[in-house]
Amino acid sequence: MFNLKPLPILTLAMFLGTAIADEAATNWDGLVEVKPRKMDAVFLLPGADFRPYTRVMIDPTDVAFHKDWMKNMNEPSREMSRRISQDEAAEILAAARSNFDDIFNEAFTKAGYAVVTAPAPDVLRVSTAVVNLYLNAPDTMSAGRSRTFTANAGEATVVIEVRDSTTGALLGRVLDRRETMDSAGMQMATSVSNLSDFRQLFKQWATTSARGIDELKAHSPVPLDLKPKQKL
Repeated sequence: MFNLKPLPILTLAMFLGTAIADEAATNWDGLVEVKPRKMDAVFLLPGADFRPYTRVMIDPTDVAFHKDWMKNMNEPSREMSRRISQDEAAEILAAARSNFDDIFNEAFTKAGYAVVTAPAPDVLRVSTAVVNLYLNAPDTMSAGRSRTFTANAGEATVVIEVRDSTTGALLGRVLDRRETMDSAGMQMATSVSNLSDFRQLFKQWATTSARGIDELKAHSPVPLDLKPKQKL
């Protein structure tokens, strides 16, 4: 059996930059774009059969800020108490990574998929990346910091790949960019509120992904003559 590390998904996702999913090619790495339901873009391998998979192997997620986020957070016009250090940025990434992993594991478990750590013929490997992460008002916890109010915590893009765990064969890819949910009005941004808002966003992605595997099973095998933008 192979224990392959999938294609460096973070590198792939960063290559996408801030592109909207509908700007991606309709045929990508042998995958064909189908008509999405709840995500910006879904690409599938023609002929892929998701019915054998009853368990999942979830790789630790990769997380990266929007390329201009640190620069914007530390621009000269910004108050010193609201600027972000490298250590603070690293803490934010670690928190995002940990919460995303926990939420994805929980969502697949609730959907009836055992989460395992070793490849097997019935194991689907799920790789994820959260990129272009942008917090509108990070809480630096600095003494004397000014309060910041915002309508939403920020935005991010998720890239999800699914592969056969034993062969590493790429079966599908999903892209979706979303903002966190708007509050009823402007609210004070804190580390607690930011984390809560992004957890809700991560839960939307995780729940949709787990349900999506069930839908793919119902429509398997994927047609060999799959046409771009075809509805399954």
